[in-house]
Amino acid sequence: MTAVYRRVWDGPARAEAEVLNQACSGWAVLYSLSKRRFFGLCAWPSPQAVIVSDDTVEGLEQRMREAETLLILRMPFSESLGRAA
Repeated sequence: MTAVYRRVWDGPARAEAEVLNQACSGWAVLYSLSKRRFFGLCAWPSPQAVIVSDDTVEGLEQRMREAETLLILRMPFSESLGRAA
């Protein structure tokens, strides 16, 4: 029998994505091995899917915050108050 070693591709990037995923409720954060990019998928109700991406986890976090701001600005006032709390 031949031993097969498990290879972990882009381990540090995948770990960074997992840390951001745990820190940001309302988002699913993934790292794409094929594209070598970080992706954030918004889990809030919105009229259309909100997906942001960036080459770095820091850049992705900034894009996620920008998307949150835009979503809050587009909500009716009474609903946005409930989200901010």
